[in-house]
Amino acid sequence: MDMDLSGRRALVTGGGKGIGAAISSQLVEMGAEVVINFRSDRASAESTARGLRGVTLHQADVSDPGEVGKMFAAQGPFDVVVNNAGMLRDRLLLRMTKEDWDQVLGTDLSAAFHVIKAAVPHMMRQRFGRIVNLSSIVGLGGNAGQANYAAAKAGLIGLTKSVAKELGSRSITCNAVAPGYVLTELTSSSISEEMLKELIRMTPLRRPGTTAEIAAAVAFLCSPAASFITGEVLVVDGGLSA
Repeated sequence: MDMDLSGRRALVTGGGKGIGAAISSQLVEMGAEVVINFRSDRASAESTARGLRGVTLHQADVSDPGEVGKMFAAQGPFDVVVNNAGMLRDRLLLRMTKEDWDQVLGTDLSAAFHVIKAAVPHMMRQRFGRIVNLSSIVGLGGNAGQANYAAAKAGLIGLTKSVAKELGSRSITCNAVAPGYVLTELTSSSISEEMLKELIRMTPLRRPGTTAEIAAAVAFLCSPAASFITGEVLVVDGGLSA
């Protein structure tokens, strides 16, 4: 299986920790030159980059199109883009504020639009590109207390399929990965031990996923081995949504 990305430049948004860090590491192992984007946690980004060759760090809030433009001017162009940046602001619908809604939609959905729009001109000119968006099984089935997050992740799926149809003729693929429950700093801070036990009980493989397992799925979709796959949503959830 051809997983070689030698000579390719890749951008991983939110690539400094959690799933993003695992993706960044995997792409480096495949030979790519990786730019790790982070918004605020420089310490985690520097820790991830330490020991990885060919890695550059760039701080930017990708929900801001102006900052995305500056990042591409400084670091681009890119052959591979992974839209991983995300955040949670979980509340029941009646308690959810406009700020809760706007922040999550801005980071989890609009940011991917800004990054893809900035990346595509180069990809179109060279008639090659790999775009992978990190969605979630919550985007497929919804979840109480996560109306904003579910809407953003469902929106990413619609964006993924639309981009795939628009750009396929230029040999640019666009796919999504939809993880189930994965133990990260972000998720562990938002779920109780009781809820975790229930999720594990409902998962046929009887455990949470790992960041490396999500990164492996993303890496496959970025690789030459996936050159005839586009517009797809790869669910990696241990069977939770089966």
